[in-house]
This record gives sequence, C-alpha cells and structure tokens, in this order.
Amino acid sequence: MIIKQLSVFLENKSGRLSEVSALLGNAGINMTAFSIADTSDFGILRVIVSEPERALTILRENNFSVSLTEVVGLICPNEPGALGKALGILKDEGIQIEYMYAFSLEKTANIIIRAANVQKCIDVLKKHELELLRSSDLYKI
Repeated sequence: MIIKQLSVFLENKSGRLSEVSALLGNAGINMTAFSIADTSDFGILRVIVSEPERALTILRENNFSVSLTEVVGLICPNEPGALGKALGILKDEGIQIEYMYAFSLEKTANIIIRAANVQKCIDVLKKHELELLRSSDLYKI
C-alpha cells in the first residue's frame, strides 16, 4: 500500500525541528515515523504523519518548504536475514531504492522504502507474498 510521507527542508539552525513538531502537535497531527538527513546548511525531515495533506497545508502556511512523497511500507520479521531477503527480491526484480528507514518492535520490523517506481515496488512485494504496511497500521503501534 502507498503511504504518504512529508519531506520538510529545514535550515540547519537551532529550533527548526522543534517548530515543526510543535506546529503538528498543536494541530493534533501525530508523527509516527521519521528520519532526518543533514548537510552543513540544511536538513531534510522525512516524516509519516496521521494527516499528511493537512500537515502539508499547515507547514506551508508557516513558510516551510515541504512536499508530499509516496513511499512503501514493508513489514519484516525482526530476525537476522529477513531484510536481506526482501532487499534481494527487490534487487533481482530491478527495483531501485532511493532511500529507506526502519523501526522495529518486538517481533516485527517496519521498513519505509522510497523506490524510483513505487507501484512496481508494491507489485513485486505482493508477488513474493511479503507483508505490506498500511498507513492505518502505523496508528495501532
């Protein structure tokens, strides 16, 4: 299933991440997964939220440079080799991964994948009977 992710460009200065989280929190929007990549001048906050379109509007209204991106969620067993197997399948099927991040809870690992072709990635994972993560699954955790 396709999950919508926000990508927020942040100046690399104190308080910017706090400002984003406060804006979303004050609006009742929950952040369930995120990753931050940075350079010396700016960072990119990639975040999965409970209401992506509303969060996009709120952040834009507050002068943040933000975009909405489609990603794929995969559920793997939280055990050695499980991720390698899934990534091997994607490699063998010609799926190019731009980036990914993950978190695990007890027996499962939840992986967010940004693929060059999101729908093809989903089709390959389904074909090989791997379990996909839905946006609604993120709020059961």
